Amino acid sequence: MTRFSANLGFLWTDRPLPDAIRAAAAAGFDAVECHWPYDVPSEDVAQALADTGLPMLGLNTRRGDVAAGENGLAALPGRAADARAAVDEALAYARAIGAANVHVMAGVARGDAAHAAFLATLDYAAAQAEADGITILIEPLNRYDAPGYFLTTPEQARDVIAAVGRPNVKLMFDCYHAQLMGGDLTHRLTDLLPVIGHIQFAGVPERGQPDRGEVHYPNVFATIDALGWAAPLGAEYKPGGDTDATLGWLAAMRAGA
Repeated sequence: MTRFSANLGFLWTDRPLPDAIRAAAAAGFDAVECHWPYDVPSEDVAQALADTGLPMLGLNTRRGDVAAGENGLAALPGRAADARAAVDEALAYARAIGAANVHVMAGVARGDAAHAAFLATLDYAAAQAEADGITILIEPLNRYDAPGYFLTTPEQARDVIAAVGRPNVKLMFDCYHAQLMGGDLTHRLTDLLPVIGHIQFAGVPERGQPDRGEVHYPNVFATIDALGWAAPLGAEYKPGGDTDATLGWLAAMRAGA
């Protein structure tokens, strides 16, 4: 049976993160994940995870100066020190709460210098994460929501992963982003399975709940199950209001509807 993780960067954002974790448990999710938890004491998050028994699948490195348009630091030429500091912060928080993955955000950049900077940051991150068994994730973002982002397709991410050459660097395959950047989800999931570390989903094109839009997720999830994928899939969608009111899809998709 397909298992699901609640992405608390979008779900139950009206509650403090520890309370959102408890809400996800009450709703029947199998795991949680988040974006930038750094304003919440790690011990409060760890306690909520212990109380619910839910694993925390991952968190993101900071984006940098968001007001200035930054959306990650790892691929920005000349920002190696800032990128490494963001990695160190994320890994420290991940260790404190037992998170399995850290998503290293590339940023708005392009060209050979950006590629070299990204590889160097990922190599550093993977080396720092290895002893704790933490996986470093990279995620392609679509050109509509994140114009200018360095990483745009799963295939580009696969090439980056091969260039880094470390086994704990993996692809975060977000079905929403991938659908907007070429589609063909089931074939791409099958092809890229060896380098995938986490899978996320949302309705397309509005990034709403997954039982709406152009992607028939029961078929996609059946393919993922057939591939032998057992980890929870990340529900990273925008509920547009009360999260609990949007969760009809959860029971339906567990039943294979």
